Amino acid sequence: MKIGLFSIGLDTYWDQFDGLLDNLKGHHAEIHERIGAMGVDVVDAGMVDSPNNARLGADLFKREDVEMIFLFISTYALSSTVLPVVQKTRVPVVLLNIQPVAQLDYDRFNAMHDKGKMTGVWLEHCQSCSLPELASVLNRADIPKGSRSSWSTIPSIFLAGGAQ
Repeated sequence: MKIGLFSIGLDTYWDQFDGLLDNLKGHHAEIHERIGAMGVDVVDAGMVDSPNNARLGADLFKREDVEMIFLFISTYALSSTVLPVVQKTRVPVVLLNIQPVAQLDYDRFNAMHDKGKMTGVWLEHCQSCSLPELASVLNRADIPKGSRSSWSTIPSIFLAGGAQ
C-alpha cells in the first residue's frame, strides 16, 4: 500500500517562534518512521505550510498515485492550505491528531513568563485546534476521511480499517 504523509502549519509562524518548525519536523519524522514500520510505502510531502507547498504536495501524491493520505495536524493551519492537497488526489484521508506528550507541563509552561515563547510551545501542542475545521472542509468537499487521536504513538489500527 502506498500512503501519502504530510504535516501542516503556517509559514508565518516560523520566524515568529524560534524552534517551532524544527520541533514539528521532529514529530513528523517520528510519525513517518512509525507508519513506515507498518510495512507500507510512505510518500512524504513534508511540511505543507503555504499554498505553494500545498500544490507541490498535491502534485507529488498524484504523481506517486497514493492510495490514502495521512495528514499530521502538527499545529494550527488553514484549511485552504490543506484542501488543494487532498482535492487533487481524491483518496481517503486520515487526520492524525497526535499530541507530542500526554499532557503539557503547565508548571514549566507558566514559569516561562515570556508570552512569545509560551505561544510557540502552545502551538507545538495545538494539534486538535484544526481538527473540526479540517473535518468540516473534507465533508463539504466529499472526501472520505477519518481521524485518530492519541499522544506520541501510532498503533497499527490506523491501517486496519482505513478512513471512515
